[in-house]
Amino acid sequence: DERGVGYVKHNALAGHSFDSMEGLHLHLAWWMRTVADLRCHGTTGEPPLERFVRDEAVTLRPLNGRPPFRQIRELLRKVHADCAVEVDTNAYSVPWRLIGEIVEVTISGGQVRVFHAGQLVASHAESHGRHRRLTDPAHFVGVSGFGMPVKQAAQADPPAPKLPELLRPLSEYERLIGGQW
Repeated sequence: DERGVGYVKHNALAGHSFDSMEGLHLHLAWWMRTVADLRCHGTTGEPPLERFVRDEAVTLRPLNGRPPFRQIRELLRKVHADCAVEVDTNAYSVPWRLIGEIVEVTISGGQVRVFHAGQLVASHAESHGRHRRLTDPAHFVGVSGFGMPVKQAAQADPPAPKLPELLRPLSEYERLIGGQW
């Protein structure tokens, strides 16, 4: 609680100055071992180190190389006009049909996974650099000119894209409202 902050400020830090953060950390480590852990605590009536050894240390178990907790980040992102979502200054491509949509991004185990309506729509290795762009060419299938020289793109008809299950073809809407485009 807040009394602990005051104790450290007035007992460990008061009257001291430090040339660096490393110097501060070394001083605090020394102070905890030689002062704070050995003093008789006002509430418990015993030194914190004795209480830890008696009550807590015996219940601790080794982690055996496992991380101490599950490290997952979950974010919501809007798909930009460049068919990408931004995470930590890096851009990760998603299928072009999701431009303008809100997607869920999870980062765990070195992977960036993008979900829309509960379905996985993109997966990339996490970039640890900054301002990088990771793209999957499959996300641009059906976009006129993607992957071809400009002259060829103007002459060739793009292949009819297979619609993901997330989107419906216009013919379904036409059938429902009874009209045609």
